[in-house]
Amino acid sequence: KLQFLYFIGWEGGIYFKIERRNKMADSGVTLASTNNELIAHIDGMKEKRAELDRFIHKEEEEKARIVNDLRILNERLARVDEGLARKYAARQEYDKTIAETENAFSKIIDSSRTLLHVLKRESTTLSKKHVGDSWS
Repeated sequence: KLQFLYFIGWEGGIYFKIERRNKMADSGVTLASTNNELIAHIDGMKEKRAELDRFIHKEEEEKARIVNDLRILNERLARVDEGLARKYAARQEYDKTIAETENAFSKIIDSSRTLLHVLKRESTTLSKKHVGDSWS
């Protein structure tokens, strides 16, 4: 049932206005307004989601670069560790050889001192034994 929206009348020299609304029409206006608001909010949320999606994409790219950098650094670290292990082993061999050589050299020095001491003693003994002997 369609009703008039308003009526202007004349009564006693004064205009008056009577408004009557169609409830279905009011509901339609309210529904259209609500729909427009909903659509506007949904569109706003979609824009924010799209912006967030761009940020996520940028951070995923940065993460991929960092992961790649880490992979490269881990490979370099593994090579350096392998090189260090070889160098540590070589240094240990040098230390062992140096220690053995110093020990052997120390024994040679001790033997040389002993030999020198024996030689001096024998020389003194021979000199005392043959004092006054002439060899000519």
